[in-house]
Amino acid sequence: MQETSKQYDAVIETCKSLFVKKMSDYGSAWRILRLPSLTDQIFIKAQRIRGLQENDVRKVDEGEVSEFIGIINYCIMALIQIEKGVVDQPDLSTEEATELYEKQVAITKKLMEDKNHDYGEAWRDMRVSSLTDLILQKLLRVKTIENNKGKTLVSEGIDANYQDMINYSVFALIHLKE
Repeated sequence: MQETSKQYDAVIETCKSLFVKKMSDYGSAWRILRLPSLTDQIFIKAQRIRGLQENDVRKVDEGEVSEFIGIINYCIMALIQIEKGVVDQPDLSTEEATELYEKQVAITKKLMEDKNHDYGEAWRDMRVSSLTDLILQKLLRVKTIENNKGKTLVSEGIDANYQDMINYSVFALIHLKE
């Protein structure tokens, strides 16, 4: 499990590096996005990954890796939006956004470690295509919860689904690197 922790950190470092660079380019313009908009962005990326996995022809020269990185970063943005709320104007410096990013990663990594302990690293025997399907399933769940104004009767909330999507994406990126 120590190896998983190191691999997880390496993937997140790549994602965070891109997030910080985009913050330098665009600022925190993403802070105006409502959760359904972020969910839709994640959905587009997951659908593209599935298409790449199923289709022989690619018309855009970007592969699965960049799309999984995008899913991770959009999910972290969504978790920050849940915590801070949506704003009308960008309101975070790169430093503030990076601190919030790292906070959400720490919470999500702890969840991964707890589940990984209980499941015995079962993800290592999964296919990337299965992880993609699980992400799409989580997205459909999130869309249903959003359509129900965030209410669930017995299920975990939107935040837990975003965290699972982050973890599935990290696992997929680890697999793609190996």
